[in-house]
Amino acid sequence: MKKVLGALLVSFGLIAGAMQFAHATPAAPLAGTDYTVLSAAQPVDVPAGKIQIIEFMWYGCPHCNEFDPYLEAWVRQQGPDVVFRRVPVAFRDDFIPHSKMLLALDAMGLADKLTPVVFREIHVNRNDLLTPDKQADFLATQGVDRKTYLGVYNSFTVAGNLKRATALMSGYRVNGVPTLAVQGKYVTGPAQTGSLQGVLQVLDYLVTQVRAKKL
Repeated sequence: MKKVLGALLVSFGLIAGAMQFAHATPAAPLAGTDYTVLSAAQPVDVPAGKIQIIEFMWYGCPHCNEFDPYLEAWVRQQGPDVVFRRVPVAFRDDFIPHSKMLLALDAMGLADKLTPVVFREIHVNRNDLLTPDKQADFLATQGVDRKTYLGVYNSFTVAGNLKRATALMSGYRVNGVPTLAVQGKYVTGPAQTGSLQGVLQVLDYLVTQVRAKKL
């Protein structure tokens, strides 16, 4: 399974050498180049006056792992009007356990706290966490009750949220991760900006423009 996981990571088309934080995106990002404007805006699930940021991600993605601490730092620097959430993506059925893991942790109120730990377990400790039992065993070392976790993992709530995540992925036309969506209409990612740092610069621009009602 570890060999399969490692081989499939390459298939996402995000080559590490092109995604380093040393590169930058233009000071004034361009629609169609640095970000995409969706022809059909998606519903925004935040109160009026708030700005929704969605990260489409996969726990097994090496670039999501690399990006996570920088994105978390960026989110902490935002004002109270910015609402951030992670949405899991599974391009293959055998990666669905990672999606359900994020959704289960989110339902338990533990996703923000444990996501960095999950990334480290997969990418540093080489534990693929691709079965619920592996996940429960690992999470037990982090103080999460094994039985409770498995109950949430197998719940109707997580099953329903998985369907919604899949629908969001389709609506936003996500074909690689990490992908960031702003206010239901603007989509960017390292495949467009040429770097992970560039994604943050485009996010800064889009949030500023949405806040000022210029987009």
